[in-house]
Amino acid sequence: MSNSADSTSRPSRRFKPVRLLTGGVFALAGLIFWTSFNTAHGTNIRTDDSMLRLSDLIQERSRKNAGLDESAAAVRSQVDALARRGDGNTAAQNKKLADLAAAAGTEKLSGPGLTVTLTDAPPNATAKIPGVPQPQPNDLVIHQQDLQAVVNALWQGGAKGIQVMDQRLISTSAVRCVGNTLILQGRVYSPPYKVTAVGDRGALRKAIDASPSIQNYLQYVNAYGLGWKVDQHEAVTLPGYSGTVDLHHAEPVT
Repeated sequence: MSNSADSTSRPSRRFKPVRLLTGGVFALAGLIFWTSFNTAHGTNIRTDDSMLRLSDLIQERSRKNAGLDESAAAVRSQVDALARRGDGNTAAQNKKLADLAAAAGTEKLSGPGLTVTLTDAPPNATAKIPGVPQPQPNDLVIHQQDLQAVVNALWQGGAKGIQVMDQRLISTSAVRCVGNTLILQGRVYSPPYKVTAVGDRGALRKAIDASPSIQNYLQYVNAYGLGWKVDQHEAVTLPGYSGTVDLHHAEPVT
């Protein structure tokens, strides 16, 4: 997503058996003492929260973020409804606001489109084409650049809006992968990954077929069995983005 052996010679040392045995006894005694001390202070090494796998913590935070997104969307709808009651805007101003919301991706979007699905290859996959080397583990999983290639191609094909998994992309969205999981706007997803776009289906498909990065990915599809599927829709609806639109950036330390 290799370590070389150290070829330099190392000086050898001889230890007398008695000294070696004495050192081992002291090391074992120290380990037992440390373990007993730690357990005596109430740490349960089977159920202690600090011992949870990082993936479990990430999934838990992802579920919380999903709930917060739903709450934020509900509050935003209420605020928008109250603002429309007596905003004093003209019809032209309201239309301009609606157009801006649509361009920002905060409103639902419906129309023809397509969905691209990418899937990891089976973990025990072997080369399907004669003469192709047997795959490494890295060859069998979806990478960040694969998802980014699909998203970029769809934008280049004139997509009016794009949804990755169940989230709408906006101008500040970042498609990032850690290992074989996707982290998108504070939430975590596992393959298969679905990317849905609304737009002219012919233009979208043409942009996909013309992408060099996607053509490279398709070579791995043919060689090792990674998943690739394109479904066309006569009508599909993308949700409006419901998260924060505030920009976050680094600041120099003073």
